[in-house]
Amino acid sequence: MPPRFPLDIRQIYVEPRAAELPRGQEILARFPKAEQIEVASHWNIPGLHGNAGLVGDWLRIKRQVLVLGTRKTLTMRPNGRSADFIAPGMANGCALSCAYCYVPRHKGYANPITTFANIGDVSQALERHAQKLGPKLKANSVDPHAWVYDLGENSDLSVDALISGNVRDLVTLFRRLPNAKASFATKYVNRELLGYDPQGRTRIRFSLMPAQTARVVDIGTSPMSERLAAINDFVEADYEVHLNFSPVIIFEGWTNAYRELFAQIDAALSPQAKAQLAAEVIFLTHNAGLHEVKLGWHPKAEALLWTPQWQETKQSEYGGVNLRYRRGLKGRAVERFTVLLREALPYCTIRYAF
Repeated sequence: MPPRFPLDIRQIYVEPRAAELPRGQEILARFPKAEQIEVASHWNIPGLHGNAGLVGDWLRIKRQVLVLGTRKTLTMRPNGRSADFIAPGMANGCALSCAYCYVPRHKGYANPITTFANIGDVSQALERHAQKLGPKLKANSVDPHAWVYDLGENSDLSVDALISGNVRDLVTLFRRLPNAKASFATKYVNRELLGYDPQGRTRIRFSLMPAQTARVVDIGTSPMSERLAAINDFVEADYEVHLNFSPVIIFEGWTNAYRELFAQIDAALSPQAKAQLAAEVIFLTHNAGLHEVKLGWHPKAEALLWTPQWQETKQSEYGGVNLRYRRGLKGRAVERFTVLLREALPYCTIRYAF
């Protein structure tokens, strides 16, 4: 197993249909010693989802519990920032424990990986959608030529690839879609992906932040030095590699910390990596309900993330109460960040920043 292997699956909640599918059988065979518990729905598991008593076991559950279900919704949602469309993901949740992750808002007090066995349904939906679109005739900030589909809105595909062949199958699918690219952000270096032969049709966005901040909030992820060291190798393996500065967290001395990070990036990248580099920049958004959950397992991180003196509330489109940096402060911070980035990495296109 690679260093910092994030999984130790001991219990699998299984939908009956998922267990009947070839991919479901493959996953169950991969973890033969795990206890299997049949459930009617992957989304509503009594005793797991919404159980406040589990917050103290947050990290253990993420490593040791897996939910195996089938994906029902196959719609492609327009995006326009990270991708042209958000694809129906083949997983939800993650074995990593980033303190700012928004996915647990929907699951309550336990957020293990839910992985989906019906890869054929999702692949067919993606192919039909791309074929219907036809060529991309007008360049945009996402990509000048290809329609880009984000495959990992609610999971980390580098971790998902440790569970099943779903990620390999999706990379293989996009090799033969002449008008489309796959895309996903990751905080885990899985070098098995180097053998997937993406042929330039998959974009990996390595998420980066100052190492001292990551040690507090990026729990269970690959160290920043390991992510930086992997970029050149993934470019050589014919991935398109971008940078994902997300979330940018404001703290005393944050600009100096990012100036140091930019210098580390410049020193680490090969000319080939620099020539194709682009970045996206997303400042932190927090959530009141999630704040209460996180206080139960990682209050030290909340001291960085929950800073009402610099934040203001805003109602989300889903009805939750979010905290974002105050309008004037955030505008100045975004401008300062982009100026620093352009000065340090002039070859790096900033696709968007907000």
